Amino acid sequence: MNYTLFDDLTWHNLLPLTFTKPVSEIRIGILTITEKWEHFLNCKMTFQSQSHLQEKYALPVHGETLFINGSICPDSDLVKQISHLETGEGIKSNGKLIAFRCSENRIDITSALNVAKEVEARALRVDYVWDIFSKNGEAIKSDFALLTHGRNSLPLSSTNTVIGNTSEVFIEEGAIIEAAILNTKSGPIYVGKDSEIMEGSVVRGPFALCEHSALKLGTKVYGPTTIGPYSKVGGEINNSVIFGFSNKAHDGFLGNSVIGEWCNLGADSNNSNLKNNYGNVKLFSYVEERPVDTGLQFCGLIMGDHSKCGINTMFNTGTVAGVGANIFGGGFPPTHIPDFSWGGAEGMEEYRFDKMLETAQRVYARRGLKISEDEKKILETIFKDTKKFRN
Repeated sequence: MNYTLFDDLTWHNLLPLTFTKPVSEIRIGILTITEKWEHFLNCKMTFQSQSHLQEKYALPVHGETLFINGSICPDSDLVKQISHLETGEGIKSNGKLIAFRCSENRIDITSALNVAKEVEARALRVDYVWDIFSKNGEAIKSDFALLTHGRNSLPLSSTNTVIGNTSEVFIEEGAIIEAAILNTKSGPIYVGKDSEIMEGSVVRGPFALCEHSALKLGTKVYGPTTIGPYSKVGGEINNSVIFGFSNKAHDGFLGNSVIGEWCNLGADSNNSNLKNNYGNVKLFSYVEERPVDTGLQFCGLIMGDHSKCGINTMFNTGTVAGVGANIFGGGFPPTHIPDFSWGGAEGMEEYRFDKMLETAQRVYARRGLKISEDEKKILETIFKDTKKFRN
């Protein structure tokens, strides 16, 4: 049996974060949605996504396939429901296809919806970009239970102070924590393999520091917050998710935000997460091509993969920065920074694709990696498809 995570229209609601990846590759909690399903099903997942992503993210081979909506996180009840599906059967909830089993290696979502059975599904769903940080606490707690069940944490050094239950701190192999204050009263703290929490850092759970990442000296973190793998973080962070391979290595505030992969926030960069009138925050929607009401009072910065900002950059409440943007200068840049833009408050122009790609290659090389031809093609497609927003 093949297991495939498919994208429905939710993919468009999660732009610019999903320009470069299927929905299930979003990190929420400790794991990506893909990794959650692989843990529950004990298998390797394949993907049915947008055409420009399909060369990198493989379709299943021919044969019996169970298709699962990539925007839905697994729980034991949902896994039990889909495991009982026979060929030609599916389940849906509130008009959203959850899973469908068939003998093809692709599904037509509309046709599958017509025959799927309506069920009650309480599993966590990621429908909009702001769900990633607003539902992150629930996801961290769920992943913490999944990853630590029946396992023992490494011992915590006596130089640290724990406020709350010490069993809610889990330290993976190779992780280092010294002279930190860890508060688990609001949720667990997970410290991934070969990661480090440096001296003077203060952390309130729920919190996840993924493998090979670091909190630099004196970092202040308010949960729920996730720092993805291979990232360095400093300053002050509140209720935010960094997908991975990104840095916010210096002072500055990041709150109620989502930062993609291969991003860099310059020293003393800050974002606002609350309007002066305390009203609901609006975010630019790629579907509506205008700002839409999030229904949230607190909402900060959404930044797509490969974007960078210079020192002292100030982001206004509800800013969306697209893929491959280079942001710098004084004042507040616009709340919609188009993909592959160069500039800031004083004006923006198109960031030449060849120059952006040169920077990406240097960033990869610093980590001993090389950008693949598939990734280059994906970025080139995004560059072409988003030109209208730069005009």
